[in-house]
Amino acid sequence: MANITKRGDTYRITVFVGEDMQGKQRRKYATYKPPAGMTERQAAKEAEKFALAFEEKAKNGNAPDQTTRFHDFKEKYLTEYAEKQLKVRTYTRYREILSRCDDAFGTMRMKDIKPFHLTEFYNNLGERGVRKDRKYTPNEYAAELIHKSGLTQKDIAGGADISLCAIQSILRGNNVSYTTAQKFSDYFKAEIDEAFDPCEDKPLSGRTIADHHTILSSLFSVAVQWQVIPENPCEHAKPPRIIYKESRYLDEDGAAAVMDALGQEPYRYAIAIYIMLYTGLRRGEVCGLEWSDIDFDKRIMSINRNSLYIPEKGTFTDSLKTYSSSRVINLSDDLIDILHDYRTWQEEQAETLGDKWIGSERIVTRLDGSPICPDTLSGWFYKFIRKNHLPQISLHSLRHTHATLLIACGISLKTVSARLGHASVS
Repeated sequence: MANITKRGDTYRITVFVGEDMQGKQRRKYATYKPPAGMTERQAAKEAEKFALAFEEKAKNGNAPDQTTRFHDFKEKYLTEYAEKQLKVRTYTRYREILSRCDDAFGTMRMKDIKPFHLTEFYNNLGERGVRKDRKYTPNEYAAELIHKSGLTQKDIAGGADISLCAIQSILRGNNVSYTTAQKFSDYFKAEIDEAFDPCEDKPLSGRTIADHHTILSSLFSVAVQWQVIPENPCEHAKPPRIIYKESRYLDEDGAAAVMDALGQEPYRYAIAIYIMLYTGLRRGEVCGLEWSDIDFDKRIMSINRNSLYIPEKGTFTDSLKTYSSSRVINLSDDLIDILHDYRTWQEEQAETLGDKWIGSERIVTRLDGSPICPDTLSGWFYKFIRKNHLPQISLHSLRHTHATLLIACGISLKTVSARLGHASVS
């Protein structure tokens, strides 16, 4: 029998639903608030009806557990839903963002989180000092620690529990995450501020704040489906408006300037830029290309995989971003010639290195032929652009450049969209 306790103008309903593993009684709770205008007798009668219905649901396992706190449900959501439904990199992004949400809502009951709590949270995200992905720039002392240790990069990476790609980034002076900087410093028994300088603490972008709203909405939707809460509070809260920036891209002269400058750069990096300008591939798709994906006779390229990087996993291969299993695009005669020349050069490199050549069938590789870390390519391109006084663009801008030049040549949007591997023309 449900226990009913009157508290002010509401009724507290308690139902016993058995015992846990330790023999303690398990309870489920609900609160009933009578509509305005009811007499006390009418309210008590309606509370009894509500209690009977709630008791039946509770004993059938269908009643929401109104004591569930955000932190506990977040972990359940990540392990039982997100990890099984999402790609590795997307899952990592969800965990990162929900960690920040946990700081705000962790101890709150799921049922108590209201739209105004979310709106206040989104507003706070727009301030400085909330970033968990703040970057740190390695200084000369960091590189000195590596060189003086007498250890290989692989040994240091294993000892510090960070990726080999992270060690290479430190040696090149590229920014790394706080976690990487701290693990590296701990390994060498140094203070983090001795080997690294913190980058400027910028507020989160509108796009990132909107991502928090999207991911929270997913979590609360699952909570509704699992009958933990009756409705999704995100449906009544809106994040700050996103101010979209115009995508950067090169015109024909800018693209030609980039290609001219590539002649003075390492071929293993330059080939990636040639491919991106001629095909519009994403960074991960370029890094995932293998020689078997190129049909020189038919002059076509198959895009079958993504090469990605996350700190916890290092460089790994994943399926494509969109739901299509793969796509095939035509190649120009110029790119076919470039790929022919590059393959000859790569074979000569393999012969020169002998047993030190690892070989991976990848087109874009590290010095030893092993798969390149995508962040390494981005770091090199950042320096390449500035060294040659070229327009301030990112690697992804080459994808926009390819699309823009195709449209300027009169190619239909549908054809361009298919070539780029978009899920839809929009």
